[in-house]
Amino acid sequence: MSPKTAKAAVMVAPGRLEVQDFACPEINQDSMLIATEMCGICGTDKHTFRGETTQYGGTKAESKTPFPIIPGHEIVGTVAEIGAKARTNLEYRGHVLSEGDRVVMCPDILCGRCYYCRNTSGFPLCENILGYGNAFSCQDPPHLMGGWAEYIYVRPDVFVYKVPEGMSPRLAVLAELMSVTFNLDKAKSFYSMDGEGFAPGASIAIQGVGPMGLLHVFKSRVMGAGDIIAIDSSEFRLNLARKFGADYLINVASSSVEERVAQVRDLTEGRGADIVVECAGVASAFSEGLEMVRRGGMYIVAGVFVDVGSVNINPHSSIAARQVRIIGMCNHPPTGYVPSLKLIEKFKDIFPLNEFVTHEFQIGDVAAAIEQAFDIDHSMKVVITP
Repeated sequence: MSPKTAKAAVMVAPGRLEVQDFACPEINQDSMLIATEMCGICGTDKHTFRGETTQYGGTKAESKTPFPIIPGHEIVGTVAEIGAKARTNLEYRGHVLSEGDRVVMCPDILCGRCYYCRNTSGFPLCENILGYGNAFSCQDPPHLMGGWAEYIYVRPDVFVYKVPEGMSPRLAVLAELMSVTFNLDKAKSFYSMDGEGFAPGASIAIQGVGPMGLLHVFKSRVMGAGDIIAIDSSEFRLNLARKFGADYLINVASSSVEERVAQVRDLTEGRGADIVVECAGVASAFSEGLEMVRRGGMYIVAGVFVDVGSVNINPHSSIAARQVRIIGMCNHPPTGYVPSLKLIEKFKDIFPLNEFVTHEFQIGDVAAAIEQAFDIDHSMKVVITP
């Protein structure tokens, strides 16, 4: 029987959360409903909660959050109801979907018509991009366009991926963030034995080892990194980073910028890291991270998905004279989900991936959930479990 209503956690304004009931939309032959099993609280959700709501700033895709919204885009659930055409059309690889199948979904909806959709591939640059969990007001039908809800409406233009048989929601919920780690695959694409990019044995420093940074540690290790340096202000997260493959830990809380830069250089024979990945989500990390990169190295800026302010940079001494390659990333490739699920499945018994989700909350406890997500000294991934 089709569900009639669904409870959802609604962010009515920055810092304000409510639990509301919504009528479930009717499903046509091209769409479906997912019964949500688990949805992560992302760093983007935390930015939105704080009122940092400008996304894709300075581009044609620039947007501000249309409150009220149902947040949440790291989604895993089961097919609750599905249209006839959607059974064969929605799954990314063409697999047939049936009620009860466990799936994850890419939250990004791409127009397919703009210049970038038709002339670029990989990381989407769509000028008309829309995202579940932050681009749709829940005042407007079909309402259920975010993961902090019992059910999610899935449009015909959404990418859905069937989860490998037997994979638990606690592991499948990593899929979206694992797809973000394709930042490292981008760095690997620059390597051609000329000293650039992600070479075998490359030294990698990761600024911020919250959920996004922690999976970059894991991905770096399985991709063949040499020394991995994890940088964070939380001992809890640094210790978990060691379990996920980090060789060296630097605590921001007990060091100065100059000391951290010196430590990274000391650990890399005085040069600086081959690759530095910013996953901290704060503007000040940018200028610091630039100084950690060796000459001819690469800096991937991935953590500032929203406008968090500006920093002063000397373009000569920080970038040009040192020939640093800066790669700005603000999304993830839809092609990343299938290989990410495969990596999670292959390495689940080698790395402590089951420790990634540290806290689970029901919808009615969403205020406590978001508070826990801000407690970086005691939590990694906090999830809503409708």
